[in-house]
Amino acid sequence: MTKPTVALAADHAGFELKDLLRDELKSAGYPILDLGTNSSQSVDYPDFGRKLAEAVANGEAALGVVVCGTGIGISIAANRVPGCRAALCHDTTTARLARQHNDANVLALGARTTGVETAKDCLKTFLETAFEGGRHARRVAKLGAPA
Repeated sequence: MTKPTVALAADHAGFELKDLLRDELKSAGYPILDLGTNSSQSVDYPDFGRKLAEAVANGEAALGVVVCGTGIGISIAANRVPGCRAALCHDTTTARLARQHNDANVLALGARTTGVETAKDCLKTFLETAFEGGRHARRVAKLGAPA
């Protein structure tokens, strides 16, 4: 079974966690679209959140992962792009429910608020969980997303 392409993007606060998650994805056989940044030099998270959201919305990648210091700013930026449903997750429960109930297509994480092992677990759960559809499809449709 072919695995979906996963896009990654982060600001300077999130680049180390992004790179660690990129390595996890590579090890698991996922095709990757790394949209930067790749250093601790200060950059603006909206630029990277938007770039990733556009890649997911236009089909360059099926799913995405965005990382900034808290995950808040970059998820707000990503969610401004129609077709992107970014969910800020803090544990496997929120990662699972984001996929099952909200059909989230972008996982947002905070590098300063989420431990490395928790972030890896969130990523794994996010990738392995399918959208349930049913009553949730009606709700996701109201977000302006295809369901």
